[in-house]
Amino acid sequence: MNFFTKALGTVAGVALSATMALAEPALIYDLGGKFDKSFNEAAFNGAERWAKETGGSYRDIEIQSEAQREQALRRLAEAGFNPVITTGFAIADIMGTVAKDFPDTKFVNVDGWLPEVPANVLLINFTENQGSYLVGMMAAMASESNTVGFIGGMDIPLIRRFACGYSEGVKAVNPDATVISNMTGTTPAAWNDPVKGSELARAQIADGADVIYAAAGGTGVGVLQTAADEGILSIGVDSNQNYLHPGKVLTSMLKRVDVAVFDSMSAGENLETGGFLTLDLEAEGVGYALDEYNADLVSAEMKAAVDAAAAKIISGELVVHDYFASDDCPSLDF
Repeated sequence: MNFFTKALGTVAGVALSATMALAEPALIYDLGGKFDKSFNEAAFNGAERWAKETGGSYRDIEIQSEAQREQALRRLAEAGFNPVITTGFAIADIMGTVAKDFPDTKFVNVDGWLPEVPANVLLINFTENQGSYLVGMMAAMASESNTVGFIGGMDIPLIRRFACGYSEGVKAVNPDATVISNMTGTTPAAWNDPVKGSELARAQIADGADVIYAAAGGTGVGVLQTAADEGILSIGVDSNQNYLHPGKVLTSMLKRVDVAVFDSMSAGENLETGGFLTLDLEAEGVGYALDEYNADLVSAEMKAAVDAAAAKIISGELVVHDYFASDDCPSLDF
Protein backbone atom coordinates (compact mmCIF):
# COMPACT_ATOMS: atom_id res chain seq x y z
CA MET A 1 0.00 0.00 0.00
CA ASN A 2 2.85 2.53 -0.10
CA PHE A 3 5.46 3.33 -2.73
CA PHE A 4 5.61 3.68 -6.50
CA THR A 5 7.87 4.68 -9.28
CA LYS A 6 7.49 4.04 -12.96
CA ALA A 7 10.70 2.37 -14.04
CA LEU A 8 10.21 0.05 -16.97
CA GLY A 9 12.46 -1.85 -19.29
CA THR A 10 14.93 -4.66 -18.84
CA VAL A 11 16.94 -5.11 -15.72
CA ALA A 12 20.05 -4.01 -17.56
CA GLY A 13 18.36 -0.76 -18.47
CA VAL A 14 17.28 0.13 -14.95
CA ALA A 15 19.56 2.51 -13.10
CA LEU A 16 19.43 1.78 -9.41
CA SER A 17 20.72 4.20 -6.82
CA ALA A 18 20.87 3.63 -3.09
CA THR A 19 20.18 7.28 -2.43
CA MET A 20 17.00 7.36 -4.52
CA ALA A 21 15.84 3.95 -3.30
CA LEU A 22 16.00 4.55 0.42
CA ALA A 23 12.90 3.12 2.16
CA GLU A 24 11.05 2.58 -1.12
CA PRO A 25 9.53 -0.76 -2.09
CA ALA A 26 10.11 -2.48 -5.40
CA LEU A 27 8.06 -4.84 -7.55
CA ILE A 28 9.30 -7.44 -10.03
CA TYR A 29 6.69 -8.77 -12.46
CA ASP A 30 6.63 -12.31 -13.76
CA LEU A 31 7.24 -12.99 -17.46
CA GLY A 32 4.41 -11.70 -19.63
CA GLY A 33 4.74 -8.05 -18.64
CA LYS A 34 2.83 -5.84 -16.27
CA PHE A 35 0.06 -5.11 -18.75
CA ASP A 36 -0.99 -8.75 -19.27
CA LYS A 37 -4.53 -7.77 -18.22
CA SER A 38 -4.39 -10.54 -15.62
CA PHE A 39 -1.96 -11.64 -12.89
CA ASN A 40 0.86 -9.12 -13.38
CA GLU A 41 -1.52 -6.26 -14.03
CA ALA A 42 -3.29 -7.02 -10.77
CA ALA A 43 0.06 -6.58 -9.00
CA PHE A 44 0.62 -3.31 -10.85
CA ASN A 45 -2.84 -2.07 -9.85
CA GLY A 46 -2.09 -2.79 -6.21
CA ALA A 47 1.14 -0.82 -6.41
CA GLU A 48 -0.58 2.05 -8.19
CA ARG A 49 -3.31 2.17 -5.60
CA TRP A 50 -0.71 2.32 -2.83
CA ALA A 51 1.14 5.11 -4.56
CA LYS A 52 -1.97 7.18 -5.16
CA GLU A 53 -3.28 6.77 -1.63
CA THR A 54 0.03 7.51 0.08
CA GLY A 55 1.90 9.73 -2.34
CA GLY A 56 4.81 7.30 -2.11
CA SER A 57 6.88 5.90 -4.92
CA TYR A 58 8.09 2.44 -5.89
CA ARG A 59 10.39 0.90 -8.47
CA ASP A 60 9.07 -1.77 -10.80
CA ILE A 61 10.84 -4.05 -13.25
CA GLU A 62 9.59 -6.14 -16.14
CA ILE A 63 12.03 -8.98 -16.69
CA GLN A 64 12.49 -10.21 -20.25
CA SER A 65 13.91 -13.66 -19.53
CA GLU A 66 14.18 -16.21 -16.75
CA ALA A 67 17.90 -15.46 -16.44
CA GLN A 68 17.13 -11.93 -15.23
CA ARG A 69 15.30 -13.01 -12.08
CA GLU A 70 18.32 -13.24 -9.78
CA GLN A 71 19.96 -10.18 -11.29
CA ALA A 72 16.86 -8.11 -10.66
CA LEU A 73 16.51 -9.29 -7.07
CA ARG A 74 20.14 -8.58 -6.21
CA ARG A 75 20.20 -5.15 -7.83
CA LEU A 76 17.10 -4.02 -6.00
CA ALA A 77 18.30 -5.35 -2.65
CA GLU A 78 21.76 -3.82 -3.10
CA ALA A 79 20.14 -0.48 -3.92
CA GLY A 80 18.21 -0.50 -0.65
CA PHE A 81 14.65 -1.04 -1.81
CA ASN A 82 12.52 -2.53 0.94
CA PRO A 83 10.42 -4.60 0.72
CA VAL A 84 11.19 -6.28 -2.61
CA ILE A 85 7.98 -7.87 -3.91
CA THR A 86 7.90 -10.51 -6.64
CA THR A 87 5.10 -12.24 -8.54
CA GLY A 88 4.94 -15.79 -9.84
CA PHE A 89 6.04 -19.13 -8.42
CA ALA A 90 9.11 -19.38 -10.67
CA ILE A 91 11.11 -16.75 -8.78
CA ALA A 92 10.47 -18.18 -5.30
CA ASP A 93 13.48 -20.52 -5.16
CA ILE A 94 15.85 -17.81 -6.37
CA MET A 95 14.38 -15.34 -3.92
CA GLY A 96 14.86 -17.78 -1.07
CA THR A 97 18.56 -17.92 -1.88
CA VAL A 98 19.07 -14.21 -2.49
CA ALA A 99 17.17 -13.26 0.68
CA LYS A 100 19.81 -14.98 2.82
CA ASP A 101 22.44 -12.59 1.45
CA PHE A 102 20.36 -9.53 2.41
CA PRO A 103 19.02 -10.23 5.92
CA ASP A 104 17.97 -6.59 6.45
CA THR A 105 15.72 -6.58 3.38
CA LYS A 106 12.17 -7.93 3.44
CA PHE A 107 11.18 -10.07 0.44
CA VAL A 108 7.67 -11.04 -0.68
CA ASN A 109 6.61 -13.57 -3.28
CA VAL A 110 3.05 -13.96 -4.54
CA ASP A 111 2.15 -17.53 -5.57
CA GLY A 112 5.38 -19.30 -4.66
CA TRP A 113 6.37 -22.05 -2.22
CA LEU A 114 9.55 -22.89 -0.35
CA PRO A 115 10.25 -25.92 1.85
CA GLU A 116 12.02 -23.63 4.32
CA VAL A 117 11.09 -19.95 4.49
CA PRO A 118 13.90 -17.54 5.44
CA ALA A 119 13.15 -15.18 8.32
CA ASN A 120 12.99 -12.18 5.97
CA VAL A 121 10.66 -13.75 3.40
CA LEU A 122 6.86 -13.78 3.16
CA LEU A 123 5.07 -16.09 0.72
CA ILE A 124 1.50 -15.07 -0.13
CA ASN A 125 -0.88 -17.63 -1.58
CA PHE A 126 -4.58 -17.83 -2.43
CA THR A 127 -7.30 -20.47 -2.37
CA GLU A 128 -7.81 -20.50 -6.13
CA ASN A 129 -9.88 -23.67 -5.85
CA GLN A 130 -12.54 -21.82 -3.85
CA GLY A 131 -12.90 -18.93 -6.27
CA SER A 132 -12.83 -21.29 -9.25
CA TYR A 133 -15.60 -23.39 -7.70
CA LEU A 134 -17.87 -20.34 -7.66
CA VAL A 135 -17.27 -19.41 -11.30
CA GLY A 136 -17.66 -23.09 -12.22
CA MET A 137 -21.14 -22.97 -10.76
CA MET A 138 -21.87 -19.89 -12.84
CA ALA A 139 -20.53 -21.56 -15.98
CA ALA A 140 -22.81 -24.56 -15.49
CA MET A 141 -25.85 -22.35 -14.90
CA ALA A 142 -25.11 -20.26 -18.00
CA SER A 143 -24.29 -23.16 -20.33
CA GLU A 144 -26.91 -24.28 -22.81
CA SER A 145 -24.87 -27.10 -24.30
CA ASN A 146 -23.96 -28.73 -20.97
CA THR A 147 -20.32 -28.55 -22.08
CA VAL A 148 -17.88 -26.01 -20.70
CA GLY A 149 -14.16 -25.52 -21.07
CA PHE A 150 -11.04 -24.70 -19.08
CA ILE A 151 -7.80 -23.42 -20.59
CA GLY A 152 -4.80 -23.16 -18.32
CA GLY A 153 -1.41 -21.63 -18.90
CA MET A 154 1.65 -23.61 -17.85
CA ASP A 155 0.77 -27.11 -16.68
CA ILE A 156 1.72 -26.89 -13.01
CA PRO A 157 -0.08 -27.94 -9.81
CA LEU A 158 -1.23 -24.35 -9.21
CA ILE A 159 -3.18 -24.24 -12.48
CA ARG A 160 -4.54 -27.73 -11.94
CA ARG A 161 -5.86 -26.36 -8.66
CA PHE A 162 -7.86 -23.78 -10.66
CA ALA A 163 -9.13 -26.44 -13.06
CA CYS A 164 -10.14 -28.87 -10.35
CA GLY A 165 -12.06 -26.28 -8.32
CA TYR A 166 -13.79 -25.08 -11.49
CA SER A 167 -14.88 -28.55 -12.58
CA GLU A 168 -16.13 -29.35 -9.09
CA GLY A 169 -18.28 -26.22 -9.16
CA VAL A 170 -19.62 -27.17 -12.59
CA LYS A 171 -20.50 -30.69 -11.44
CA ALA A 172 -22.17 -29.38 -8.27
CA VAL A 173 -24.73 -27.65 -10.48
CA ASN A 174 -24.90 -30.21 -13.27
CA PRO A 175 -23.39 -33.65 -12.54
CA ASP A 176 -23.87 -34.63 -16.18
CA ALA A 177 -21.97 -31.66 -17.59
CA THR A 178 -18.82 -32.19 -19.64
CA VAL A 179 -15.71 -30.19 -18.74
CA ILE A 180 -13.05 -29.97 -21.45
CA SER A 181 -9.62 -29.09 -20.08
CA ASN A 182 -6.46 -28.04 -21.90
CA MET A 183 -3.14 -26.59 -20.77
CA THR A 184 -1.24 -24.26 -23.07
CA GLY A 185 2.24 -25.67 -22.45
CA THR A 186 4.88 -26.84 -20.01
CA THR A 187 7.24 -23.84 -20.06
CA PRO A 188 6.83 -20.21 -18.90
CA ALA A 189 6.07 -19.26 -22.52
CA ALA A 190 2.61 -20.71 -21.90
CA TRP A 191 1.67 -17.57 -19.97
CA ASN A 192 2.07 -15.27 -22.95
CA ASP A 193 0.75 -17.02 -26.07
CA PRO A 194 -2.65 -15.56 -27.01
CA VAL A 195 -2.48 -17.22 -30.43
CA LYS A 196 -2.27 -20.67 -28.84
CA GLY A 197 -5.01 -19.64 -26.42
CA SER A 198 -7.22 -18.77 -29.38
CA GLU A 199 -6.49 -22.10 -31.06
CA LEU A 200 -7.38 -24.05 -27.94
CA ALA A 201 -10.58 -22.05 -27.51
CA ARG A 202 -11.66 -22.78 -31.08
CA ALA A 203 -11.04 -26.48 -30.55
CA GLN A 204 -13.13 -26.52 -27.39
CA ILE A 205 -15.93 -24.60 -29.08
CA ALA A 206 -15.88 -27.16 -31.90
CA ASP A 207 -16.37 -29.82 -29.23
CA GLY A 208 -19.45 -28.04 -27.89
CA ALA A 209 -18.16 -25.73 -25.15
CA ASP A 210 -20.24 -22.60 -24.80
CA VAL A 211 -18.49 -21.20 -21.70
CA ILE A 212 -14.68 -21.23 -21.33
CA TYR A 213 -12.68 -20.30 -18.23
CA ALA A 214 -9.14 -19.11 -18.95
CA ALA A 215 -6.49 -19.23 -16.22
CA ALA A 216 -3.52 -18.54 -18.42
CA GLY A 217 -2.15 -15.03 -17.89
CA GLY A 218 -1.63 -13.19 -21.17
CA THR A 219 -2.60 -16.31 -23.10
CA GLY A 220 -6.10 -15.93 -21.71
CA VAL A 221 -6.55 -12.68 -23.64
CA GLY A 222 -6.64 -14.77 -26.81
CA VAL A 223 -9.18 -17.13 -25.25
CA LEU A 224 -11.51 -14.30 -24.25
CA GLN A 225 -11.20 -12.66 -27.68
CA THR A 226 -12.01 -15.86 -29.54
CA ALA A 227 -14.95 -16.65 -27.26
CA ALA A 228 -16.39 -13.20 -27.98
CA ASP A 229 -15.79 -13.57 -31.72
CA GLU A 230 -17.48 -16.98 -31.76
CA GLY A 231 -20.49 -15.85 -29.76
CA ILE A 232 -19.91 -17.87 -26.58
CA LEU A 233 -19.17 -16.77 -23.03
CA SER A 234 -15.81 -16.68 -21.31
CA ILE A 235 -14.62 -16.33 -17.72
CA GLY A 236 -11.61 -14.16 -16.91
CA VAL A 237 -9.10 -14.60 -14.11
CA ASP A 238 -7.04 -12.74 -11.49
CA SER A 239 -7.96 -9.20 -12.56
CA ASN A 240 -11.52 -8.20 -13.42
CA GLN A 241 -11.54 -8.84 -17.18
CA ASN A 242 -15.26 -8.24 -17.71
CA TYR A 243 -14.59 -4.93 -19.46
CA LEU A 244 -12.51 -6.54 -22.22
CA HIS A 245 -15.63 -7.84 -23.97
CA PRO A 246 -18.74 -6.31 -22.40
CA GLY A 247 -21.67 -8.70 -22.44
CA LYS A 248 -19.44 -11.62 -23.46
CA VAL A 249 -17.43 -12.28 -20.28
CA LEU A 250 -19.72 -14.08 -17.84
CA THR A 251 -17.54 -13.11 -14.87
CA SER A 252 -13.92 -13.09 -13.72
CA MET A 253 -12.46 -15.14 -10.89
CA LEU A 254 -10.82 -12.47 -8.79
CA LYS A 255 -7.51 -13.37 -7.22
CA ARG A 256 -6.57 -10.34 -5.17
CA VAL A 257 -2.93 -10.06 -6.09
CA ASP A 258 -3.53 -6.32 -5.97
CA VAL A 259 -4.43 -6.56 -2.27
CA ALA A 260 -1.33 -8.66 -1.56
CA VAL A 261 0.91 -6.05 -3.15
CA PHE A 262 -0.95 -3.12 -1.62
CA ASP A 263 -0.77 -4.57 1.89
CA SER A 264 2.89 -5.52 1.53
CA MET A 265 3.85 -2.04 0.43
CA SER A 266 1.76 -0.53 3.21
CA ALA A 267 3.55 -2.57 5.83
CA GLY A 268 6.92 -1.61 4.40
CA GLU A 269 9.89 -2.49 6.56
CA ASN A 270 7.47 -3.53 9.33
CA LEU A 271 6.12 -6.38 7.21
CA GLU A 272 5.84 -9.64 9.15
CA THR A 273 7.92 -12.27 7.38
CA GLY A 274 9.21 -15.78 7.97
CA GLY A 275 6.27 -17.83 6.70
CA PHE A 276 3.16 -18.12 4.56
CA LEU A 277 0.03 -15.98 4.31
CA THR A 278 -3.02 -17.51 2.64
CA LEU A 279 -5.78 -15.21 1.40
CA ASP A 280 -8.94 -17.28 1.12
CA LEU A 281 -12.59 -16.62 0.34
CA GLU A 282 -13.28 -15.47 3.89
CA ALA A 283 -10.44 -12.94 3.68
CA GLU A 284 -11.78 -11.83 0.27
CA GLY A 285 -8.58 -13.06 -1.33
CA VAL A 286 -10.66 -14.71 -4.07
CA GLY A 287 -14.15 -14.14 -5.42
CA TYR A 288 -16.07 -13.31 -8.59
CA ALA A 289 -16.62 -10.04 -10.42
CA LEU A 290 -20.01 -8.46 -10.91
CA ASP A 291 -20.25 -5.05 -12.60
CA GLU A 292 -22.02 -3.15 -15.35
CA TYR A 293 -20.28 -5.23 -18.03
CA ASN A 294 -21.77 -8.56 -16.99
CA ALA A 295 -24.86 -7.52 -15.00
CA ASP A 296 -27.20 -8.74 -17.75
CA LEU A 297 -25.47 -12.13 -17.85
CA VAL A 298 -25.70 -12.97 -14.16
CA SER A 299 -29.26 -13.71 -13.11
CA ALA A 300 -30.58 -13.22 -9.58
CA GLU A 301 -30.89 -17.01 -9.31
CA MET A 302 -27.29 -17.48 -10.33
CA LYS A 303 -26.01 -14.89 -7.88
CA ALA A 304 -28.09 -16.31 -5.02
CA ALA A 305 -26.79 -19.84 -5.65
CA VAL A 306 -23.17 -18.75 -5.83
CA ASP A 307 -23.41 -16.52 -2.78
CA ALA A 308 -25.02 -19.34 -0.81
CA ALA A 309 -22.17 -21.66 -1.79
CA ALA A 310 -19.63 -19.01 -0.80
CA ALA A 311 -21.22 -18.72 2.63
CA LYS A 312 -21.02 -22.51 3.07
CA ILE A 313 -17.36 -22.52 2.05
CA ILE A 314 -16.56 -19.79 4.55
CA SER A 315 -18.44 -21.57 7.35
CA GLY A 316 -16.74 -24.86 6.57
CA GLU A 317 -19.96 -26.63 5.64
CA LEU A 318 -18.69 -26.97 2.07
CA VAL A 319 -15.08 -28.00 1.49
CA VAL A 320 -13.79 -27.57 -2.04
CA HIS A 321 -11.31 -30.20 -3.15
CA ASP A 322 -7.74 -28.90 -3.13
CA TYR A 323 -5.39 -30.33 -5.75
CA PHE A 324 -2.42 -29.31 -3.59
CA ALA A 325 -3.65 -31.51 -0.76
CA SER A 326 -4.06 -34.77 -2.65
CA ASP A 327 -2.55 -34.32 -6.12
CA ASP A 328 -5.68 -35.60 -7.82
CA CYS A 329 -8.96 -34.24 -9.13
CA PRO A 330 -12.03 -36.45 -8.71
CA SER A 331 -14.20 -34.19 -10.86
CA LEU A 332 -11.84 -33.93 -13.85
CA ASP A 333 -9.49 -36.14 -15.85
CA PHE A 334 -6.39 -34.27 -16.90
